[in-house]
Amino acid sequence: MPALSTPSGAGLTPSLGARTAAGRDVSDRRPGAPGRRSSVASGVSTLGDDVLGSLSTLRDHALGCTRCPLAETRTQVVFGVGDPHADLMFVGEGPGADEDRIGEPFVGRAGKLLTTLIEGIGLTRDDVYIANVVKCRPPGNRDPLPFEIASCRPYLEAQLDLIAPRVVVTLGNFATKLLLDTKVGITKLRGQQFPFREQSVIIPALHPSAVLRNGGAALAQARADFVVIRRALATT
Repeated sequence: MPALSTPSGAGLTPSLGARTAAGRDVSDRRPGAPGRRSSVASGVSTLGDDVLGSLSTLRDHALGCTRCPLAETRTQVVFGVGDPHADLMFVGEGPGADEDRIGEPFVGRAGKLLTTLIEGIGLTRDDVYIANVVKCRPPGNRDPLPFEIASCRPYLEAQLDLIAPRVVVTLGNFATKLLLDTKVGITKLRGQQFPFREQSVIIPALHPSAVLRNGGAALAQARADFVVIRRALATT
């Protein structure tokens, strides 16, 4: 796997510290999944152990979240969708207007493109899990703020723990920089594999919205990213 060259202090770092799963309901976790890890993020307090027991319990808790001001402007929380035991998980930036209205990630034009790319490697949306860095739509589709990302990160970390995918695809800059703990942009990292947690890899890929904005060349790059994803699933 390629090495990640980043500014000092911005390189690839291990994910958050391991937690024991003893005494918890792990019915939503894939058999043999790595142990759950701390949901502490940038000083934000951990979620309670009762919340971390299963994906359905985590979702129920997230639907009532008021950890940041996005709760005041959202229509609904967009938690995530797909196979709770998926080998492949996509992490995007945050909900847009369509997602905020429907309550499911990637359902607009960008979502249709993502579905096409997933089908292009022989899978369906039902075979994968799709989530976002933040679960509530930032007003006007602006970029999520650092505090909003930090507030929502425990939910994403818990989703990663419970689903335990073998391949995590970070769509765009926000998810890539967060999970790889780097300042390097997506255009330099896309289509490469980086070690993640115990036995998983991260593959950064262009965000479907960026592909739609930039046309044919970007679409070719996105398709190439998905070839890497397919190969990783076959070998990881």
